[in-house]
Amino acid sequence: VAANAFIVAALYFAFGKFGKLRIGGAEAKPEFTKFGWYAMLLSAGMGIGLLFWSVAEPISHLSTPSPMFGLTGLDAGESAQAAMATTFFHWGIHPWAIYAIVGLGLAFFAYNRGLPLTIRSVFYPLIGNKIYGTWGNIIDVLSVLATLTGLATSLGLGVAQVNAGLNYLFDVQISVSVQVALIFGITGLATLSVVLGLDGGVKRLSEINMVLAGVFMVFILIAGPTVYIMSGFTQNLGDYMSNIIEMSLWTETFKGTNWQIDWTVFYWAWWISWSPFVGMFIARISKGRTVREFILSVMIVPTVLSFFWLSVFGGTGIFLETNGLADIAAAVDIDSSLALFSMVDALPVSGILSIVGIVLVTVFFVTSSDSGSLVVDHLTSGGKLDSPVPQRIFWAVMEGLVAATLLIGGGLAALQTASVITGLPFAIILLIMIYSLFQGLKQEHEVEQVVHKEVSSVRESHIINEAINEAVHDEALVNEKHS
Repeated sequence: VAANAFIVAALYFAFGKFGKLRIGGAEAKPEFTKFGWYAMLLSAGMGIGLLFWSVAEPISHLSTPSPMFGLTGLDAGESAQAAMATTFFHWGIHPWAIYAIVGLGLAFFAYNRGLPLTIRSVFYPLIGNKIYGTWGNIIDVLSVLATLTGLATSLGLGVAQVNAGLNYLFDVQISVSVQVALIFGITGLATLSVVLGLDGGVKRLSEINMVLAGVFMVFILIAGPTVYIMSGFTQNLGDYMSNIIEMSLWTETFKGTNWQIDWTVFYWAWWISWSPFVGMFIARISKGRTVREFILSVMIVPTVLSFFWLSVFGGTGIFLETNGLADIAAAVDIDSSLALFSMVDALPVSGILSIVGIVLVTVFFVTSSDSGSLVVDHLTSGGKLDSPVPQRIFWAVMEGLVAATLLIGGGLAALQTASVITGLPFAIILLIMIYSLFQGLKQEHEVEQVVHKEVSSVRESHIINEAINEAVHDEALVNEKHS
């Protein structure tokens, strides 16, 4: 219900009377070109999770499809289509609607109201100056906890995949102790990036990240079943669009199964946990955009790229599996983190691709950790953009410790549980945020309407005065001619 509420709210804000309001005020100009802005939105949409699950999830659904589709005993083609539709559902409009609402709230109250760029500021219409007191602190503390567990889940998935890659290439043992050692090693790199700052570290690594990811995807597209991938992308998109309402409201009521606990419930909680991190990033780059442009761009552009990425990797995995060219399902049964490398093993130059995969996951880990550290640091310092370096280091280390603790405590299951536990209370806060954002946009719209009427009135007065002056001038000319 909460995940669907964000979509309804986002579409209402985009297509209703608030759609023409501009972030930063009526005269605000965008800081970035549309192409540059879209590029940054795309980078926000790419993460460790998309790399980890792009093969593992479709293959898992192929073996054990969502009970909603009722595909027991049917052919592999229908199972493959259902698997891709379900994967699209989890990585589609829903997460980006959550990010759009959080990002719009942060951007609006920061740039239109001059409040600090923190979650507490979005609640100003409801609690006023109390955002600077206990209530504001509670909101930001929950934001920090949600962000930390969301990041810890991603970092845990990342090191599991790095460990799987090292096992494939160098026969390194897959174990929690190896993964904890990897967390501390890669967290050290992330800490160095945090010390270098936004431009020196995070920005440069993000650029490297995007180039590597793009090259990796294009190579898989060319080396894999290209026609199958491209035609699959089109069909998957149609299947997703035709089933989205049923999938969004399906709750297993008449099936008596618990499939959603491991998949949809986990995903929605994970996206909610990630929302302060992604929302703050897109808020900082979106000044000068209208509400309509902001919401539709955030919901559509990264979603389409994610769908294409999933079609390339998931489609290749399903093609290899269903045609007996690789046994990826067996690898997923052992460990989901092996899925990507099992798929790559059936392609040309698999060794090089595996190395690129490990490097890519590592760089994703570093960029997620350092970006997340900056966001958490930003929240805990009351919205200050330039907080002390030791404080940044503290949060970078804390993220690594949380991820390591959850891995030691129970692996992937513990990571998923942590996301769900923190996602629930924060979901309630985000639902209240929708109403608060509505109040803020409503006030802005009313003010703009008054200003518009006043400007129109002044213009009309100016036109009337000009007409009178012209008439007086014409009469003077007539009198002069008579004389």
